[in-house]
Amino acid sequence: MTQTLISLDGTPASTFAFGAMQFGGKADVTQSRAMFDACRVSGVTHFDTAHVYTDGASETLLGDMIRSEREAILVASKVGYSGGAGAQNLRAQFDVSRQRLGQDMIDILYLHRFDPDVDLHESLGCLAEMKQAGQIRYIGLSNAAAWQVMKAVSVAAQFDLTIDILQPMYNLIKRQAEVEILPMCADQGIAVAPYSPLGGGMLTGKYAQGGTGRLSEDHRYAARYGLDWMPETARALSQLADEVGVPAATLAVAWVAASPYSPMPIISARTAEQLVPSLAALNFDMPGELYNRMSALSPTPAPATDRIEEQL
Repeated sequence: MTQTLISLDGTPASTFAFGAMQFGGKADVTQSRAMFDACRVSGVTHFDTAHVYTDGASETLLGDMIRSEREAILVASKVGYSGGAGAQNLRAQFDVSRQRLGQDMIDILYLHRFDPDVDLHESLGCLAEMKQAGQIRYIGLSNAAAWQVMKAVSVAAQFDLTIDILQPMYNLIKRQAEVEILPMCADQGIAVAPYSPLGGGMLTGKYAQGGTGRLSEDHRYAARYGLDWMPETARALSQLADEVGVPAATLAVAWVAASPYSPMPIISARTAEQLVPSLAALNFDMPGELYNRMSALSPTPAPATDRIEEQL
């Protein structure tokens, strides 16, 4: 069973998190505030940002928004995406993030990605010092393979630390996490906050209608969702959404949340209006039959070993 993270006042983390990646970028100050307020009205307490997001504007805007209710908010940021995971870089970025957020302490601090060129003892030793100083409460990893997480678990134990939360990519199209990452987290008691539950917007159906977004604007997302079968899965989901009378985006987010591993999907948007169907998934009761129908729309990833007969 994965652990439950709590805010400073003891409130358990909300079942969804909100990703502030667009704050100060595609979402201006007014739009960002409207999305934050919509999340709070819906009961979201977990907010995620990173040192690299929108050149710091994301952290700055989020810091302004959380200040009046800090005790109830679980705030997460990430360091080490640029400049590597060496202790000097992690400390420097963390100090900048704290300054932007206006906080001496950040609840969750992630290593934004695995750095093969830096010994994990250095990275996690640095985080251990931060935690001992009361500057962070939980330690997370983002974009890590299962073997990298388990290596971090082993090294962290040497500093009397735990890896508390993992942030993988997971949605109806990108299901690799089902093979090892989600079972591993359940086994190790690591909370899971998967990002991109809408598949870069593909699962909303907007691209099939000629819409624009990350897949049309960012070559990385275009490559990530560029396999031939992926648009077909999105079209099939839209048809199913029409059948049940629920927005495709709501179904896509609810499918992630309905996983037996109980992940906390990170939802995001550019406007409060765009965020509405994702927030609606908070109150959507996913029937088992519908969950299975949705799962059948995309390939189930192969098991971790070649002993396929054991999966039948």
